Amino acid sequence: MRLRLLACAAQLAQLALLALLALLAPLADAAAQRRGDGVYGRYFGDPNEVYMPRAWAGNAPYDGRFTFARIAYRGGGMGNGWAHDYPRAESHFMRIIKSITTMRPFIESGPIVGSNVLTFDDPALSRYPVAYLSEPGGWFPNEQEVVGMRNYLTKGGFVIFDDFDGGSMNRDWFQFVEQMRRVLPSGKIIEVPRTHAIFDSFFRIDFNKLTSYGSGGTPEYFGIYQDNDPRKRLMVIINFNQDMGDYWEWSDRGFNVAPTNEAYKLGVNYLIYALTH
Repeated sequence: MRLRLLACAAQLAQLALLALLALLAPLADAAAQRRGDGVYGRYFGDPNEVYMPRAWAGNAPYDGRFTFARIAYRGGGMGNGWAHDYPRAESHFMRIIKSITTMRPFIESGPIVGSNVLTFDDPALSRYPVAYLSEPGGWFPNEQEVVGMRNYLTKGGFVIFDDFDGGSMNRDWFQFVEQMRRVLPSGKIIEVPRTHAIFDSFFRIDFNKLTSYGSGGTPEYFGIYQDNDPRKRLMVIINFNQDMGDYWEWSDRGFNVAPTNEAYKLGVNYLIYALTH
């Protein structure tokens, strides 16, 4: 009976997702007119400074609610890559979470929209069980951030790496692996099988509908497990050749509904898995 109820809940939630995609458009358009959106191109700034987009209006005070935590990283050639799809992606995603679960996440308060922005060396990060990092190809953490991320993961945090360009694998992938070796020297990055619980924690993912927004290719999913044991907690999920955030951000602007819907379902599953493991 419990399994049937869960299946019915997931089916109803999937229908709700389709309806919500249509409702997001006027909300996003109004928000865009207030704030100005879009963070694209490269930022060649001070490698010791964090680029902050004009849409950022500070972080919401911590009040115990689930709040989307977006990780910012410092300078370099892609120092603004962390902010791609900000804040529309998480604003849309949190509206989905509010509508299909009993959670009441932070969505908006005055000029603050969608998420709180933190770095891996920020002590406040421990208040956020799930963290999201966009464009890991431009991520070059300093020693404080390396230690901060290691502590975050080993104490139960979960990190999503997204907007990972499969077309530049030789550059982005190997630099990412190098940085993760600094964070978890003994950690092994391995492919996450499609039968893993993270892909069925709330919705059952239809991988045939998931495509890379940029190339149209087939996404791949990698991860790092606690103690390198696939039977234990998945601490890191890596969306390779996949940009989940793009689908979230542009879901109100005429994107293909099938992969957009699946990208939301994937995000919901990540969040539910992280909060229950």
